[in-house]
Amino acid sequence: MSDFLPFALPDIGEAEISAVVDCLRSGWLTTGPRTRAFETAFATYLGGDIDAVAVNSATGGLHLALEAAGVSRGDEVITTPYTFTATAEVIRYLGAHPVFVDVEAGSLNIDPGAIEAAISPRTRAIIPVHFAGLGCRMEPILEIASRHGLKVIEDAAHALPTVQGGRTVGTHASDAVVFSFYATKGITTGEGGMVVARDRAVAERCRIMRLHGIDRAGFDRHTATSRRWYYDVAAPGFKYNMTDLAAAIGIEQLKRAGEFHRRRQDMAAAYSKAFADLPLQSPEEAPPGDVHAWHLYVVRLAPDAPVDRDAFIEKMAGRGIGCSVHFIPLHVQRYWRETYRFAPGDFPIAHDAYLRAVSLPIYTRMSEADQGRVIEAVRQILA
Repeated sequence: MSDFLPFALPDIGEAEISAVVDCLRSGWLTTGPRTRAFETAFATYLGGDIDAVAVNSATGGLHLALEAAGVSRGDEVITTPYTFTATAEVIRYLGAHPVFVDVEAGSLNIDPGAIEAAISPRTRAIIPVHFAGLGCRMEPILEIASRHGLKVIEDAAHALPTVQGGRTVGTHASDAVVFSFYATKGITTGEGGMVVARDRAVAERCRIMRLHGIDRAGFDRHTATSRRWYYDVAAPGFKYNMTDLAAAIGIEQLKRAGEFHRRRQDMAAAYSKAFADLPLQSPEEAPPGDVHAWHLYVVRLAPDAPVDRDAFIEKMAGRGIGCSVHFIPLHVQRYWRETYRFAPGDFPIAHDAYLRAVSLPIYTRMSEADQGRVIEAVRQILA
């Protein structure tokens, strides 16, 4: 179908294209001055006394943050099964084990009340995931972590620019926060991510480990006029650095973050108004004073809806509209299910949400007519 409306598309303009061309002409393509400029701009955008480290993906950022937090073989890290597999797989990279707890029925964020019961002598950290752009309740999570001496690494892949408890996500008292710039996110670098930390030692560990554990950036070494070419390998690191090509896109995207977010807010409001009388549950709004990033707009079909979730998606596709499902909970996916012997009922709220959840298109390149087409299709199927 030539007029198929996809689930998501990146919003790239002439400024981003020109920035990439300038980078190509500069002679410096990998981690260098543009990456540093992007890190500085991102930290300034979030506000607060934080340091930012650009990486090639949020997955790499989570791995670095956990390593910097001291997570190692045999440790346990508490997180949610209602997330993408990257959140948990990075725990396994370090030989540690994820311990899942269920989500809250409204927000689909990790339930702080379930965290404490899951703590054991081997627990080292907590990874809250800000689902769809709505902030987790960080106050009780941070209080539990402080009382038990645990690290907190926030998975903020969906959370730019989320405000929770009056604070921008990225500026709470967590040990590290990791953002994603994947192609479908609020701003994009194609592939990429950012680790932010209040503790400079954590940020510096991530900075060193993102590029083979080398204690000096390549740009510094290769532009040196003295013995600054010398470097030392401080640890067996990884290859998670962001390129200047990606950073060039990110710098321009960040300038448009406010514009992008306002458009997403308007679209979410239009959806919620249009669906108020339908047999579905619209996403939970942010509390007064907070901000929802609206990375996703996830509805849950009611038990009395005329079709089930799978049939709904098929009918939307038949009308030329792409939808998705966020998420297939980890505890029902083969590796996690077989490794840890999970059953669907182990996390009943997450499992029930999955069976009824549909993510509708919400991206800034959609026109009002595009969104009107989605609304009309949903109403035809469910009304």
